[in-house]
Amino acid sequence: MLFDDTYQTIEKPTESLFRDRGSKFLGFAYPINSENDIKGIVAKLKAEHPKANHHCWAVRLSIDRSVFRVNDDGEPSGTAGRPILNTLLSKDLTNILVVVVRYFGGTLLGVPGLINAYKVATEEALKQAVIIQKTVNDIYTITFDYLQMNDVMRIIKDDNLVVLEQQFDNDCSMQLSIRKTQVEQTLGKLGKVSGLKSRYDFSL
Repeated sequence: MLFDDTYQTIEKPTESLFRDRGSKFLGFAYPINSENDIKGIVAKLKAEHPKANHHCWAVRLSIDRSVFRVNDDGEPSGTAGRPILNTLLSKDLTNILVVVVRYFGGTLLGVPGLINAYKVATEEALKQAVIIQKTVNDIYTITFDYLQMNDVMRIIKDDNLVVLEQQFDNDCSMQLSIRKTQVEQTLGKLGKVSGLKSRYDFSL
C-alpha cells in the first residue's frame, strides 16, 4: 500500500449546543497539531464556563490516526470521552480536539443517555465545521548562497513548495513545506544546487 499522505480535519473551531432533560451540552471542536494544544484550550473553556459540571474531551492526532486520548472529567467511565472519540473515528477526522462542556440540569440521564448526549453534542459541533483535506508535509530548512537564488526559486515553483519563512542576506535561508510523497524527488533536485544545505525540522 502506498503511504497515504492526506488526512481530513476541520478548517476552524466550531461550537454547538445540545439539550437533554435540562442538561446543556456545549460542543467545541478545534483543529490542532499537537498534544501541547490541549491543555490551553481546556483551561480556556474552564475559565469561560466555571459553573459547568464537566469538561469532557477526546483528541485524535497523527496521520495514521493512531494517537488519541479521552477524558471523562468525572462522568462515569466510558460515557463521555469515548463517545466523543468514536464520533471522530466514524467521521474519519484527525488532528482534532472536541471538548463537550456539560451543565447538569438536575435529572440523571443514565449511561445510555450520557453516551448519546456526548455523541450528539460532538456531531452537532462537527456539522458546523468545514471538513478539509490536508497533506502530510515535512518541513525542511535550506541554506544557500544568494547567487543560487534563481535555481532554488525554480525548484520551489516546479515542485509547488510552500515557503514558510525566508531570510535573504549573503547567505539565504528558507523554511520549506514539502509534501511527504515528494520529499525524495525535491531533495534530489535541491541537492544538485551547489553549496545548498538542507536540514529536516519536523513533519506537519
